[in-house]
Amino acid sequence: MRFLFVHGGFHAGWCWERTIAELKALGHDGVAVDLPGHGALADQESTLANRRDAIVALMELGDVLVGHSGGGFDATLAADARPELVSHIVYVAAALPREGKTYPEAMVMRDADEELGEEFDADTGQMLSYLAFDDEGAMTFADFDGAWKYFYHDCDEATARWAFDRLGPERFGDTTVTPVSVTRFWEADLSRSFIVCEQDRSMPRWLADTVARRLGVEQLTIDASHSPFLSRPRELAELLVHATTTKPVGPLVPH
Repeated sequence: MRFLFVHGGFHAGWCWERTIAELKALGHDGVAVDLPGHGALADQESTLANRRDAIVALMELGDVLVGHSGGGFDATLAADARPELVSHIVYVAAALPREGKTYPEAMVMRDADEELGEEFDADTGQMLSYLAFDDEGAMTFADFDGAWKYFYHDCDEATARWAFDRLGPERFGDTTVTPVSVTRFWEADLSRSFIVCEQDRSMPRWLADTVARRLGVEQLTIDASHSPFLSRPRELAELLVHATTTKPVGPLVPH
């Protein structure tokens, strides 16, 4: 099998290197995309369309599409564009669009008819104190201790610093203001799965539970932080392979 990896915020394709190496040891292939505004494409504008197109450009027939964190949104848009190429899509502590809603709206809704008016999450709210914003609105993780605490707390310090030194700014472009429609994704009813990180300090558990319910799947679990690709790469690789053998237990919920 070939796995196509989509990173989340601040990161780039480099974050999947260890997991791809473990997949290769298991006899599978892996490739990781740099989304526009990240990694080798750091100077490019970040938009819904060009992020989607960067993934689609790498897609091949039969790919297992893997989205982490905010990359779940981008992976979904790519699957919507070319559903016939996707054999399975895996959400690793990842978010899922809501039909006709913006990304921020999708991130603060528990279910189709209940929108949160309270703080997104107390601990996640504290994470904001470690972020910095430039004059153009780009967001950076400015503090190593914060990144270690929220992204890599189960990694050794050398690994956490290696990752922190590679983090880039998050430029939102139109991703926070443009409603998303992925009708072909909902209609395709692709084989899919969701992996929850049991020690996650970045994705609230209620949101992970909500995404899994909306995907109509039983959660797969890994005892790791928000970044199992660094702290548990072998275990994650094995779990990804296993995920492709699972089937949904319920329908997709678009709204």
